[in-house]
Amino acid sequence: MDREDWGSLVAFAAVAEERSFTRAAARLGVSPSALSHTLRRLEERLRIQLLARSTRSVSTTEAGERLLARLRPAIEEIAGAVEELGRLLERPSGHIRITASRTAARMVVAPILPRFTQTYPEIVVEILINPALTNIVAQRFDAGIRLGESLEKDVVAVPVTGPLRMAVVGSPQYFASHPAPVTPHDLSQHRCINFRLPSAGTLYKWEFKKARHGVEVGVEGPLIFDDEGMVTDAALAGVGLAYLFEDQVATLVRAGALTRVLEDWCPPEPGFFLYYPGRRQVSPALTSFIDAVRVPVKIRKGR
Repeated sequence: MDREDWGSLVAFAAVAEERSFTRAAARLGVSPSALSHTLRRLEERLRIQLLARSTRSVSTTEAGERLLARLRPAIEEIAGAVEELGRLLERPSGHIRITASRTAARMVVAPILPRFTQTYPEIVVEILINPALTNIVAQRFDAGIRLGESLEKDVVAVPVTGPLRMAVVGSPQYFASHPAPVTPHDLSQHRCINFRLPSAGTLYKWEFKKARHGVEVGVEGPLIFDDEGMVTDAALAGVGLAYLFEDQVATLVRAGALTRVLEDWCPPEPGFFLYYPGRRQVSPALTSFIDAVRVPVKIRKGR
């Protein structure tokens, strides 16, 4: 097997894993037509069909599946060797894929990106927004960012925010004609802006706790969204009350554009964590990203 075949085998593995010439081409940085030509030449040299192609999909043949099973460990070993070189050079590089909810991406990732990309110009960070919980191993992500309450037990979790509080807010325009609720049960008398959980498809129940007494309230109102930005806009427009992270509306509350109520019913809860499989070796690029987003550990001084 000559040098050209090694590159062709890597190309085959990418197409087999992505099940798409378009996605594999984007991953490898080549055109789909060039990638298709490379795979056809490989099949001709091996004299066996590796991929079953149709107008809409690509799948591996039995021979292709067997070849892929043997190739994966070798490709991972080579990738590991290349990463080791990066460690020796102390210049983290490579491509890291992170899955996060839209809120996590805005609160955690967006603020650190300008400095991170300037500090590590050889690292490509790919952030894919997905509100649903993601199997990061099956979908080939390096890490994910989710609320602590959503994490599985067999992952390494790194805090990337402190504890978070929820906030019930409404505009001064809304409260001009509606009395402020005193307890969560008063919300039944208010127009509320509902949020539909994209992962479960159900409406999110507003959660409250005070003096060890917890309550979930299913609110009602004229609008339902699956995007926090739309919820915020509707609250600003005076449509009704919204239930959002305190950090999302803090600036608006300070400016007087929104008024907060039921604050004593919203205690801090575990915030966002970056998580990754414990059995996976962490690349220098991912280590650098984790260091950039993690919450600094506060050291208590002795008296």
